Amino acid sequence: MVDLNVEIAPGVVLKNPVLTASGTFGYGREYADYLNIAELGAIITKGLSLKPKVGNPGVRITETACGMLNAIGLENIGIDSFITDELPVLQKLKAEVIVNIFGNNQDDYAAIAARLDQVEGVRALEINISCPNVKAGGIQFGTDPDAAASLVAAVRKATSLPLITKLSPNVTDIVKIAKAVEDVGSDSVSLINTLMGMAVDLDKKQPMLGNVTGGLSGPAIKPVALRMVYQVAQAVSIPVIGIGGITSAQDALEFLLAGATAVEIGTANFVNPAVGAEIVTGIRDYLELRNYEKVTDFIGSLQ
Repeated sequence: MVDLNVEIAPGVVLKNPVLTASGTFGYGREYADYLNIAELGAIITKGLSLKPKVGNPGVRITETACGMLNAIGLENIGIDSFITDELPVLQKLKAEVIVNIFGNNQDDYAAIAARLDQVEGVRALEINISCPNVKAGGIQFGTDPDAAASLVAAVRKATSLPLITKLSPNVTDIVKIAKAVEDVGSDSVSLINTLMGMAVDLDKKQPMLGNVTGGLSGPAIKPVALRMVYQVAQAVSIPVIGIGGITSAQDALEFLLAGATAVEIGTANFVNPAVGAEIVTGIRDYLELRNYEKVTDFIGSLQ
């Protein structure tokens, strides 16, 4: 059988390149009735903060053509409850766990990274830099290379865990952000996060979402994501994890071909809870049919 092992950060070797995207797979246990989550490369948790967060009021999800908009507002149970209540379940299920983290300022990020530093069962951290820095007037960490680099450097000092920085597509030049976080110690980058969008109710003459705007995900964003993954993979020397509109093995393979070392499955989990396992099988079948011995021979082989 083809070897599907990939190394997404130094020492973090996964059994296959299929991961779950933060915010689309709960804390992991919610999907355990639908697939064996240990068969996936890794589970990436819902974004976690130092303290529990309620999230946004009103309607928080709405369907759009070829996708969906969400304005959840990063609702979560907080890091302590995750460590106590959710992580032991994932360990029993033998899942590889990557924890997505966020905060309102550098101190928040560093504190949560330090809290997780010696926690058994956490393989790596994914840093959500698409958050407003409240100490800098609300500027998003992920839209400014200097702010992104400063944040990742602070997290790097706070933990020995491998770091994956999740990049926002809502920028002029995503390559600059990727190179900036690489320079200060990010072990890999994942992209893209959602694109900002909006939907309106024509009859009510109101926005569909309580927050007015939200993050667009699903098949509609795949061409944008694929382009950005390709550009970043050409520019950095660290692994790139592709995200955006992946619903099938073919989609995943296209991202791997374009230079992604691994992929994250997001919105498709809401449509088909077992899609991750199906994509793993599809990747294996495709590569075996074409006599590949290992997936790393295929990654980045776009002509």
